[in-house]
Amino acid sequence: MIEGSSETEEQYEGCLSFFDVRGLVRRPLTIVVETTTLDGATVTTVYGRGLARLIHHEIDHLDGILCLAPHTRRPGTDSRPL
Repeated sequence: MIEGSSETEEQYEGCLSFFDVRGLVRRPLTIVVETTTLDGATVTTVYGRGLARLIHHEIDHLDGILCLAPHTRRPGTDSRPL
């Protein structure tokens, strides 16, 4: 991910790693992701709203970050079971 919009939204987000738990996570409404194709070409794609949230969540996993980690949630909020 090379860029995230300054406009954000906060929603309860879960993860299959912790199936029955949700936490309030703030994410940008739009992200820009740079990827490399199998032939080595660089592709830049803009994602918005729900797809941006989903892709950002998965990129966080690649960086070793879980959406339920305290530093990803709004201060003073806890994860909550369904």
